[in-house]
Amino acid sequence: MAKVTFVKNTAFYADLKKGVDQYFTERGIKKTGNLALYTKTVILAISASALYLVLLLADLSAFAGILLSGLLGLTLASIGFNVMHDACHGSYSSRKWVNDLLGLTLNMLGGNAFIWKFKHNIIHHTYTNVDGLDDDIAKSPLMRQCTSQQWVPAHRFQHIYVILVYALSSFLWVFLMDFTKYFTQRVYVTPLQKMSRNEHVVFWLSKILYLVFYIFIPVYFVGWQAWAIGFASMHIALGFTLAITFQLAHVVEHAEFESAGIEPKLIENEWAVHQVKTTCNFAPRHQLISWFVGGLNYQVEHHLFPRISHIHYPHISGIVQETCEKHGLPYNSFSTMTAAIASHFRMMKALGKKPGTYAAQLLPANQ
Repeated sequence: MAKVTFVKNTAFYADLKKGVDQYFTERGIKKTGNLALYTKTVILAISASALYLVLLLADLSAFAGILLSGLLGLTLASIGFNVMHDACHGSYSSRKWVNDLLGLTLNMLGGNAFIWKFKHNIIHHTYTNVDGLDDDIAKSPLMRQCTSQQWVPAHRFQHIYVILVYALSSFLWVFLMDFTKYFTQRVYVTPLQKMSRNEHVVFWLSKILYLVFYIFIPVYFVGWQAWAIGFASMHIALGFTLAITFQLAHVVEHAEFESAGIEPKLIENEWAVHQVKTTCNFAPRHQLISWFVGGLNYQVEHHLFPRISHIHYPHISGIVQETCEKHGLPYNSFSTMTAAIASHFRMMKALGKKPGTYAAQLLPANQ
């Protein structure tokens, strides 16, 4: 595994942390979740449960079944964004047991909280957009997400077929990628932290319960054909929503990339500067999007302060932006989600061009 280190912290993060800490101190509020987050959790939990029961017990037309299954997928995605994500980062509550318990909502979605915490909290949040270390951009040769990755002819069409890849992503996560990481005990090139006996039990028990609640029980109530259509509809909505939301944070124009290479490498930025340069916000003033994606449209704030609940990101974003401007750093942000999606697909199309062609040359060297 390549060894990558950052230069020591400079005045940027010290200034930034001082301003953010002052915001919470002056208002006398905690950095973790509040009533707004707890209310959102209840709404999402009730909505998901109600949709599940209606799909099992109601006499629905095929169209209604597909529509409600897709809506269930969107609701589960929102639970992942709002509840699981904060809990697994330890920012949902100041009580560790609450975070640990609600982090298991990821297991309810079919994933595994232990593996995800290592993959996301440690690897991705440390080596964001570092090709060769960040598992989130390790999709080559299926997808080429930065210029340091190998090009193959199929990439000419990746801006089209990635839609299918994103739609299948949660299904592959549940039934393939988790097991690959579990049996190899690696996340891409990084050895997985040792799992305790309890973590092994949780892994297998939650996978079995997933089969029971998402396959066996639905098949019993509605039959194989209706289940298959509904299950596919749910995963298409869930997978595409999860994938495109996280892609908009890092695989867009203006976001920078690094390559780990083989030899030890020193990145000529402190960690916080690296986070700013590799991360983008989108639709920061759209309240409905912010509510649904759990503040993940404020990715710059999240990557700088992952232990602060997303509920507070809109309030500290001004501090972050002002501090970036003070230190001559970019504050990457797309005003709308549509603009961010367009940027992502433009970038995927450009990266799909054969290196050396005019379209490929339009990409900055660090993309």
